[in-house]
Amino acid sequence: MSEALLIAKAQPAQDLVILSALANRHGLITGATGTGKTVTLQKMAEQFSRIGVPVFLADVKGDLSGIGAEGIESEKLQARLAAIGVTDWQPQACPIVPWDIFAEKGHPIRATISDLGPLLLGRLLDLNEVQSGVLQLVFKIADDNNLLLLDMKDLRAIVQFVGDNAKQFRTQYGNITPASIGAIQRGLLTLEQQGANQFFGEPMLDIHDLMRTDSNGQGVINLLAADRLINQPKLYAIFLLWLLAELFEQLPEVGDVDKPKLVFFFDEAHLLFTDAPAALVDKVEQVVRLIRSKGVGIYFVTQNPLDVPDKILGQLGNRVQHALRAFTPRDQKAVKSAAQTMRANPAFSAEQVITELGVGEALISFLDEKGRPNIVERAMVIAPQSKMGALDATARNHAINHSPLYGRYEEMVDRESAYEKLSAGGSLTLGDAASGEEAAPQQPDAHGGGLMDGLNDLLFGSTGPRGGKRDGIVQTAAKSMARDLGRQILRGVLGSITGGRKR
Repeated sequence: MSEALLIAKAQPAQDLVILSALANRHGLITGATGTGKTVTLQKMAEQFSRIGVPVFLADVKGDLSGIGAEGIESEKLQARLAAIGVTDWQPQACPIVPWDIFAEKGHPIRATISDLGPLLLGRLLDLNEVQSGVLQLVFKIADDNNLLLLDMKDLRAIVQFVGDNAKQFRTQYGNITPASIGAIQRGLLTLEQQGANQFFGEPMLDIHDLMRTDSNGQGVINLLAADRLINQPKLYAIFLLWLLAELFEQLPEVGDVDKPKLVFFFDEAHLLFTDAPAALVDKVEQVVRLIRSKGVGIYFVTQNPLDVPDKILGQLGNRVQHALRAFTPRDQKAVKSAAQTMRANPAFSAEQVITELGVGEALISFLDEKGRPNIVERAMVIAPQSKMGALDATARNHAINHSPLYGRYEEMVDRESAYEKLSAGGSLTLGDAASGEEAAPQQPDAHGGGLMDGLNDLLFGSTGPRGGKRDGIVQTAAKSMARDLGRQILRGVLGSITGGRKR
């Protein structure tokens, strides 16, 4: 049975609620700096947790971790609650599991080089089209020679080997220039200097560890410490995109459910789309559209609605618009755009009100029981019952050390992979000799095939093991896995569809 999650109050005495059965229709929280977006995010997250829905969110500013502690009651807070008709507010903490790519403020999160795939990795390394093509060839050569690419030293080793022996591979794979090899190596060095190498390796994150409830049935809030990570915006965006891809790839279809299996908040969402190639935006749009049938709700948080491409914006059903400034023509365009994306209320002009909203006040339009946007209302967001602000270091460490996941990810595992084999003097062969199959099977166009072809690739690919390659259309992948599941390297879901295949 669907539950109504109270988020805000409109006058006179009107409750604005998210219906849990429609929470996987996604959402959007927008507004200028300092207008209350973070508090709205926190309120939504704790309401989802209360009904047993796990949540993943990134703590970009360091002030969301307080969700793991009880709120602090004050006279000012009580007066604000009374003014909007809230009389049953009680402090309440939410169960949290802290995570941190850099393993400083939470459990480490890791992915393998192979799982990320050449498309996302090329974007992370700031490679141009030619250099990205060479990186794809490097991955293909590793595939054909059964070399696992798990961590940074694996990728460095295979890149160095391919560069030193470019002539050996030219006939089979095409031209591999020293300039492109050098660009890849410089990019890897930069990543290592930034500490990003800690993200690559094993044990890799099991996404089911993000979908837990506590002993009281509350959904666990997975809190990613992102105050340091946000200084590397591409790594931040690509990590969250990879995580979305993992969820889409691994979770089963569930159809319509009474409440989501997981709610995912993507703060600073503009970083995902800034300078992103059209193919990547297309695949994000596909994931957003299709992942809701797997019971996942995605909520984008950003300053300006124009930060989100229109074809993705149109899929975000539950919307909260905080104040926007309108000092420049672009600001005015954003205000007009934001007003036009909400169902008009004849009682006021949304375009005018957006610039007048106070802190914690918002224009809100959630979906009704039939999935239609409600008329937009001017409302006050109810204060979270958890603490607004940072969790102190002692409480955070307690949450880490008493987490049911403690010890599962803390120690990195370094099994035999490309680095060890190449360091031992191993030699590489051409793709057709290594695979024992046709050297260049027909590949689908990276931009074509339609939604269902792309979806079938994803679904069938998810049955493969870590270390198995997803290469080719679904029939090719199925036959390859049936013959020898362990022979080829796994591709990340987006990498395999948009960047891991030659035309």
